[in-house]
Amino acid sequence: MTSSNGEKPLIVSFGEMLIDFVPTESGVSLAEAPGFLKAPGGAPANVAIAVSRLGGRSAFVGKLGDDEFGHMLANILRQNGVVDRGINFDTGARTALAFVTLRADGDREFMFYRNPSADMLLRPDELDLELIRSVR
Repeated sequence: MTSSNGEKPLIVSFGEMLIDFVPTESGVSLAEAPGFLKAPGGAPANVAIAVSRLGGRSAFVGKLGDDEFGHMLANILRQNGVVDRGINFDTGARTALAFVTLRADGDREFMFYRNPSADMLLRPDELDLELIRSVR
């Protein structure tokens, strides 16, 4: 499907993008984990990247901390072909962190670090309304 100007329709996702810290050993609790690997996370950002990888056009709207993790995540979006016009950076709040593990019983265990984090502080006046209106 293409629009009248020949471009694929744009899909915009809103919300969190954060750093997941995943244990280096599976089936253990967070407290028992011997170490962690960092990975990009956040369902809305994952959707935007998946759409792009599947050949669609996507954009992400959200807020990241103006810190090393926030800029790393923005670069991951760009590297995956996601339109980054909707990203805002907050100089007063950090990028969210989540420690995630899959326990031996199959349940996931999360521990979030937000105080609050930048993704929780996106304001209406920071939205790129032109980008949002371009969705078909």
